Amino acid sequence: MYTIILKVISETIKISLLVVVMMIVVDVVNVWTRGKIGKFLKHGKQFRQYITSSLIGTIPGCIGGFTNVSLYIHGMISFGALVGAMAAVSGDEAFVMLAMFPKTAILLFAILFIIGIIIGWITDWAVKKWHIPTCKDCQSELIHPDHKGIKHYIKEHIWKHIVKRHLLKTALWTFGALLIVEIGLHFWNLETLIPRYTLLLLFVSAFIGLIPESGPHLIFITLFANGLIPFSVLLTSSIVQDGHGMLPMLAYSVKDSLLIKGFNMLFGLTIGLIVYSLGW
Repeated sequence: MYTIILKVISETIKISLLVVVMMIVVDVVNVWTRGKIGKFLKHGKQFRQYITSSLIGTIPGCIGGFTNVSLYIHGMISFGALVGAMAAVSGDEAFVMLAMFPKTAILLFAILFIIGIIIGWITDWAVKKWHIPTCKDCQSELIHPDHKGIKHYIKEHIWKHIVKRHLLKTALWTFGALLIVEIGLHFWNLETLIPRYTLLLLFVSAFIGLIPESGPHLIFITLFANGLIPFSVLLTSSIVQDGHGMLPMLAYSVKDSLLIKGFNMLFGLTIGLIVYSLGW
């Protein structure tokens, strides 16, 4: 047991160090581009919204989700574009996937990007066809960048936001997920047990994806990294879950938040079952 804990601690530290570097890089890019995205969307056709919001959604971390919610609230993207964007969002778990299986993670992000565009278009079509009521209070106003100097950036963005709010939580969830899987491999015979319940795990991953929090999705990432579940389960979980990118939307409109999660639950299970039936 002592050896297992040491191994898990070592892996957690390696992953966490990679995560913090990637988080800082993504945050710097986000600050640099803030305000430019709104202007780009203001002068484009609706299909540009699906492409842009889905692309933003694939950005690792909570930034993609938060940015798209803000764009939606300010009337710059449609409800469907936000639904598709949330399907593309992987939250802080994206950093962990990049650290654990980078090639597959990049492929997954590319797939989620395409799925997000398609889901966005289908959702807007469904909303219009069946007259599904969505946000009526969205106003058009640009998001302006915040330039307050390097000291402010280090204190507010890197220390308070990345390190205190995200890194510790991600590290703890990663440690927990790795520990559970390692113990399972050594004492519970997971290699033979899990394949019997793969289809059930696909549905479980979708329901856990409804939780608006970064962390629970890590158990499926860890299982996949150890070759214990197929790609279809990871894909289903990734479509439905959005880290805590949904939290600002919950504060703004509970009804719209439930609709978004409902659409993504439907799309996630449908796509996941299709991929599962193909043997992936």
